[in-house]
Amino acid sequence: MTEPSHSVREAVVAAVDANWQRQIDRLARLVSFDSTRGNEAPCQAWLAGEFAARGGLVDSFTIAEVPIEGKPGASAIVDVDYTKAVQLVASFPAPDVGEGEARGRSLILQGHIDVVPPGPLEQWRHPPFEPVIEDGFMHGRGANDMKVGVAAMVFALDALRDAGFAPAGDVFVETVSEEECTGNGALATLERGYRADACLIPESVDNQLLRAELGSVWFRLRILGKPVHVLQAQAGASAILAAYDYIADLMALTARINERARTHPWFGHIENPVKFSCGKIRGGDWLGSVPAWCEIECRLSVLPGDPLPMVRQLVLDAVAATAMRLGADAPPALSWIGFQADGHVFQPGSEAEAVLRNAHRAVFDSELETFSQTATSDTRQYDLYYGIPTLCYGPRGSGSHSAAEKTDLASMRETTKAIALFIAEWCGLRPAER
Repeated sequence: MTEPSHSVREAVVAAVDANWQRQIDRLARLVSFDSTRGNEAPCQAWLAGEFAARGGLVDSFTIAEVPIEGKPGASAIVDVDYTKAVQLVASFPAPDVGEGEARGRSLILQGHIDVVPPGPLEQWRHPPFEPVIEDGFMHGRGANDMKVGVAAMVFALDALRDAGFAPAGDVFVETVSEEECTGNGALATLERGYRADACLIPESVDNQLLRAELGSVWFRLRILGKPVHVLQAQAGASAILAAYDYIADLMALTARINERARTHPWFGHIENPVKFSCGKIRGGDWLGSVPAWCEIECRLSVLPGDPLPMVRQLVLDAVAATAMRLGADAPPALSWIGFQADGHVFQPGSEAEAVLRNAHRAVFDSELETFSQTATSDTRQYDLYYGIPTLCYGPRGSGSHSAAEKTDLASMRETTKAIALFIAEWCGLRPAER
């Protein structure tokens, strides 16, 4: 496919500008949905109506309907009802072409609508699901991570249509859940049969291109103590206090991995790229008793090139060593509870990347920069496990996973233009059906 002409670019850019207020309004509606884990269905139902109104062939299904266990990229399924985990794919098929005509390349546009919990409401200046615009930023849970990207990819297609065009290749618009904890929503779309020549995921990455990302493993430790009446506390063993030892030793393991990461080709330039987090802790039954149990839930990053079985064994060995040091009868029970995701490098030089560079240059008048991310995204599902060239590129914002989450609306507008021009060159264009 050829790069869009100057007149086509001008028409598409003008269409994005004309839809600007409407796009802001739709983003605000998206942010107003509390789409935390298990609560995504109302948001997906609203989006299904939006896609149907645009002529999309809407497929709404739950992860429970798709056999994903044991498939490449599958993460542990624990403590979740997948009959409520609604995934959405809207297909916009290109018409059949005549003899001698070329059909355009196909494309997946994917964004996640699941958001992390808002946390203590008293930390928010405004209610997390009541979006507020201040100084050109929209504030709210999910505004930046990543409902702004969903709005950008949808309105990029709108701009092409309003400019009088449609993609000459099949386009699949996917809104998924479980990105924040397993990636199983994206996996379900792939196992449902949706494939394309490329995939674009507009996460908020400051208009840079993701070159490499860390994976992660999630796990739960159930630590048992020796319960006694508080009057004989010295004769017992607190499971809650023992949790501190396990956390400290897992942090020490992380430090050792980061020492090795100093020579990593994609993460050596980042100080301590591998992250450990004890994200949840609970334990004990009674204030007058030495606690008999404590559970901690943790996350550890995975470097590209480190096999998941090796990383899991490092965790098991660290836990066993702590148990021995504490004189425990046996190591705590350990279960893998969420992400089991490989780190991944997106190799430079793909044709899709070249097309995105053209689109970015046309909008921003600058060269596209790349970066390595010390977190995990859905991109690995398409690129690593299913061989679909995948690009992660999206707008600017800040405060994701915090009470200060906000997205830059001006960046959303420019990103929408870049995505529209990427679609135009990657898929090619045909006259829109009226």
